[in-house]
Amino acid sequence: MHSPHLLGILGGLGPMASAYFYEMITEHTRASSDQEHIDIILSSRASTPDRTDFILGRSDESPLPAMIEDARALEAFGARAIVIPCNTAHYFIDQVRASVSVPVPSIIRETAHFARRCGCRCAGILATEGTIFSGAYQTALDAEGIAWAVPDPTAQSRLTEIIYGYVKRGLRCEPARLYEAVRPLREAGCDCMLLGCTELSVAAREVRYDPLFIDSLEVLACRAIRMCGRETQGLRAEFDRMDPEMQM
Repeated sequence: MHSPHLLGILGGLGPMASAYFYEMITEHTRASSDQEHIDIILSSRASTPDRTDFILGRSDESPLPAMIEDARALEAFGARAIVIPCNTAHYFIDQVRASVSVPVPSIIRETAHFARRCGCRCAGILATEGTIFSGAYQTALDAEGIAWAVPDPTAQSRLTEIIYGYVKRGLRCEPARLYEAVRPLREAGCDCMLLGCTELSVAAREVRYDPLFIDSLEVLACRAIRMCGRETQGLRAEFDRMDPEMQM
């Protein structure tokens, strides 16, 4: 019999971020026993073509067919909602949503909305080149009335190196690299930094309690937990004011 709150995770985009997301959901679900945790099925197709390469036209291999196949498999297994712990994959979210009949919340819209709840006035967008190019965060922040800035070419190169040169290779990244990458955005007046790439969430786990950063992966984890009708724990106070919408 299917669980009434079975959560599907469309992962592998990339694998380290998916594993961290699973850990984050487990850590932040209020539970006193194994049986009180959320039932989860995780699909981690690491062989899915690179999202940024396709968006920027550097590859003609679309990740969309694999994402749709995995989303349908999760629904067929009994998932009552599907989350995608990858910001760049948001580029394809409308097609994925159209392929299933269960809710698929947007990590980008959730994060932009949470930034407004936190009182952010000007957000620095830390993301892959593909996400920046797509304009997804820019559009979401505009809708929330939040000013934004994107990294200059040097800072973007540093972020890309963190994402692809460290996290996707399974290497630890010193927090100083991230702070150096965001320095120009802080000097430009950004009062918060959106970790708009889940590999950056992994890289920033040692500084996760720095209020400068808003972690999209943490926002999605909170939304997933509450969609499943569970209470959260161990999150910053702003999450207590997060809208209780989209429950299963």
